[in-house]
Amino acid sequence: MNILLTGATGYIGGRLAPRLLDDGHQVRCLVRTSSKLRDVPWRDSVELADGDVLRPETLEQAMEGIDVVYYLVHSLGGADFVEVDRRAASNVAKAAEHAGVKRIIYLGGLHPEGDELSDHLASRQEVGQVFLDGEVPAAVLQAAIILGSGSASFEMMRYLTERLPAMITPKWVHNRIQPIAVRDVIWYLAQAVHLDDDVNRTFDIGGPEVFTYVEMMQRYAKVAGLRRRIIIPVPVLTPKSSAHWVNVVTPVPRSIAAPLIESVIHEVVTDEHDLADQVGEPPWGPTGYEQAVSLALERIKRGEVTTRWSNASTAGAPSDPLPSDPDWTGGSIYLDRRELACDAGPGLLWEVVEGIGGDRGWYSFPLAWSVRGWMDRLVGGVGLRRGRRNPNRLFVGEALDFWRVEELERGRLLRLRAEMKVPGLAWLEFRVEPGSTGDSTSTLHQLATFVPTGLAGHVYWWLVWPFHGIVFGGMLRNIAKSAERHRELEDRS
Repeated sequence: MNILLTGATGYIGGRLAPRLLDDGHQVRCLVRTSSKLRDVPWRDSVELADGDVLRPETLEQAMEGIDVVYYLVHSLGGADFVEVDRRAASNVAKAAEHAGVKRIIYLGGLHPEGDELSDHLASRQEVGQVFLDGEVPAAVLQAAIILGSGSASFEMMRYLTERLPAMITPKWVHNRIQPIAVRDVIWYLAQAVHLDDDVNRTFDIGGPEVFTYVEMMQRYAKVAGLRRRIIIPVPVLTPKSSAHWVNVVTPVPRSIAAPLIESVIHEVVTDEHDLADQVGEPPWGPTGYEQAVSLALERIKRGEVTTRWSNASTAGAPSDPLPSDPDWTGGSIYLDRRELACDAGPGLLWEVVEGIGGDRGWYSFPLAWSVRGWMDRLVGGVGLRRGRRNPNRLFVGEALDFWRVEELERGRLLRLRAEMKVPGLAWLEFRVEPGSTGDSTSTLHQLATFVPTGLAGHVYWWLVWPFHGIVFGGMLRNIAKSAERHRELEDRS
């Protein structure tokens, strides 16, 4: 079939695209920024359509000749996310009708009937209803917690369980939840294209087991080889205070943790399993909880996390592309340029540059970086703990601590764009060039760029400027020294 995939840069979309290609479909990805898919291994096998679900005029051409639309777009934050999601879904439903699309497939959230839902779950339900009320038949798949390497729900549970041997928790940790492995979700989504043409309904999808959140954490600890955790539920912790706690302990920032926690205060258990009756079960059988956790941990251990919750960015995010050339600003811009000769070849120097961040840190004044990360978390930012997906390789569009990879020319250039809370826009760029003696030496160029917003931006720059010599100067020297140590080890071997 001819398929239009929205949300291809997101956690589910990035895993569904190669599955659809393997099934023999022709896939077109609707993207606001095509460069974010430049480094994915399946990039050359799909067609890219520049567009945005919030801009109806871009959808008509994107849907030309399309049989099935996958809608995997969702806002987790922002004061008006309910209205934004409603408008985006309506745009897609109308465009699909005008284009003669045969089916829309949407992944929503599992929710109890009759309960007063959180804004997050209510919005997911409303988006599904927009499609069901439209002229194009829709299959609305509804899942609870998705277990997989890199999913926000899994990362929350993993870090809470691994870092806290004892926890005081809200009373809702005893609510029942039916989690599902991400590979099962991808399989059901891919098989939904085979539903009969007139099917227009919701489908609950879930794993084979139902747990309380407490049981999930205890069984996670068992699979991960940890001691049994002490969990004490108390009635006074609200979802808001719980989100603050998750913000402190896990890499998932408060802006994402809050809506996820508001969802798990409900009991979310499937009422039916009709989709499996119509398209069958996964060939490996429904994935059990412990197997799903083991598979996720193994992928994390091997550095083979194909997509992460942090890779998707919403419209208007600080990392949304803008020209990085200072000429576009038309106003003030601050630059910190540095360069250093390195007694190691460009290849070794680049390995250190591309491996920056995550567990390896930023090669200068660790305390200052840690404090800056905590400050960012306290004001609602993403902080440093998002880490990196792979310890050695980066890809355009992915998150790296509180940066996002804006440009990457492997072996030569790495440009990062800031996603921490700052009164302006900021970039950090590294460029590696051969030295005067060819392959045995190299030069590292480092450029920090800041475009201030208002008076606060100018004040911010001059407040942090005295520390640049320590932070950026130390970073430059230590990156070069690390490359030189690698060269010495190679020479000895």
